[in-house]
Amino acid sequence: MTAAPPVSPPVPLARNRDYRLLWGGQALSEFGFHTALIAFPLLVLALTGSGAASGLVMGTIAAAQMVAGLPAGVLVDRYDRKAIMLGCEAAQAVSAVSLVAAVWAGAATVWHMAVVAAVFGASAALFEPAENASLPGLVADEHLPTAVAMNTARASMGQLAGTATGGFLFAVGRFVPFLVDAVTHTLSFVALLFVRLPPRERSTGGAGPLGREALAGLRWVWRERRIRVTVVCAVVLNLFFSAFYLVVIVLAESRGVPSGEVGVMAAMLGVGGVAGALLAPVLHRRLGPYGGIIAVFWSLAVLAPVTVLMDSGYLIGVLFALMALFPPTANTAIMTDQLLRTPDELRGRLTSTLVLACGAAGAAGPALGGSLAQALPGDRAILLCSAGMAAAAVLATLSPTLRTLSRRHEAGRPTD
Repeated sequence: MTAAPPVSPPVPLARNRDYRLLWGGQALSEFGFHTALIAFPLLVLALTGSGAASGLVMGTIAAAQMVAGLPAGVLVDRYDRKAIMLGCEAAQAVSAVSLVAAVWAGAATVWHMAVVAAVFGASAALFEPAENASLPGLVADEHLPTAVAMNTARASMGQLAGTATGGFLFAVGRFVPFLVDAVTHTLSFVALLFVRLPPRERSTGGAGPLGREALAGLRWVWRERRIRVTVVCAVVLNLFFSAFYLVVIVLAESRGVPSGEVGVMAAMLGVGGVAGALLAPVLHRRLGPYGGIIAVFWSLAVLAPVTVLMDSGYLIGVLFALMALFPPTANTAIMTDQLLRTPDELRGRLTSTLVLACGAAGAAGPALGGSLAQALPGDRAILLCSAGMAAAAVLATLSPTLRTLSRRHEAGRPTD
């Protein structure tokens, strides 16, 4: 009997050509996106002086992401994912060029900017599930946690660098941030052309209406107990933390913290996120999926009430950085488990459901925080948000479903 040929080890991420092309292209793309994002309200204010118009344009991005969220998952599961990603990059590059031309000619209008913002939001809603659903085909199962963590680090670094650069570029010229955005999306488009995605098995049945397929994805996510519980945990934590964040800003301003220190506070949250994303592969191996998720709950529950005792924006910024260390590890654990657990034909709808749910919580959180800050003294509002996070931490710690998350994934796959 002839011996079976030895199985070659999977290609490490550092030598995975296709993953490196996708990651590098998206690093450029996200930098350009956030460069333009910070320039949008500056451009609207410079042209109209209207805060309401600025809010309209910025709100259009979030609204487009929400509206396109569920249909995006269906489209990603139904059609060629690489083609969808290419289309998103091309659409953003073309719309950014149109805005550059309009600003250069002195013909930019609020409605034109709102249309460009809608294209940006819808493209983001489509690209993320397409990329996430493609990851298990690009990298080996045992490398998936590191790939997810590196994508999180890429997003955090793009947000920090783009936001910091956008204001400076706008001072150079009003069209410059959007020109940079167009160039980065074009380069990302070219990089994507050379990414080789493995072929997918197509469903033999005909495609149903978008709404019915979106509901089928929601029903599947809800039936899967482990996925359902982790989604609920993420939503609850996003809700209370978003409320807490706004209350802290309001309290800081009421205590006379200078606006510069408030800016440092917000920046330190991003710095902690980048550091946490870079540490996520190591923390994921050390803590395991369950430990990584629980660490987020307890770090927020313990650190949040400490802000009541602080009057310095710099010290609160240090606390924000510490709070941001563990979420990337939890995201790595949750996304790895869910991507490997979900059939390929449903992975797009899985990601779009997660983005939509967490986005809704992120939008409702500031509304809750604003109501609490108006109804209660700032310190009491913070303690109430902290109590919510502490209660969620206790429930997550005691959850038998979360406890089933194995410390390690045998052969790169989650165990039941």
